Amino acid sequence: MTDPTDGARLAPLDPDMFHPVCPSSEMPFRVGDKWTGMVIRCLEGGPRRFTELRVPLRAVTPKVLSETLRAMERDGLLTRTPYDENPPRVEYALTPLGRTLVPLLDAARTWSDTHLPHLLAARRAHERNAS
Repeated sequence: MTDPTDGARLAPLDPDMFHPVCPSSEMPFRVGDKWTGMVIRCLEGGPRRFTELRVPLRAVTPKVLSETLRAMERDGLLTRTPYDENPPRVEYALTPLGRTLVPLLDAARTWSDTHLPHLLAARRAHERNAS
């Protein structure tokens, strides 16, 4: 395998390398947003109410948590089940599709355990050099 940093010139990128109807624009990039991964972790053990989610996600505003839950429901990652009770009760649960993201979060956590100190050191070095 050739090391691309060995001075050899790489071939130019194909301007048509991404097919115009490629579904990548529809991907739920929100999985990498600040809250979706945490919501998935909270629901991994089973259904939870909004107020239960707020306990470990205390730094998120209710509005942003609601928006995150709605977006995840729209994308089929979780279900919202209202119960006709007094007081009203709503539970959120991962769908089978949402559960497929758990191994990706596990992989990201494993990567972070190994590489996060290096990433943070690189950021500090960059900030020192930039100032």
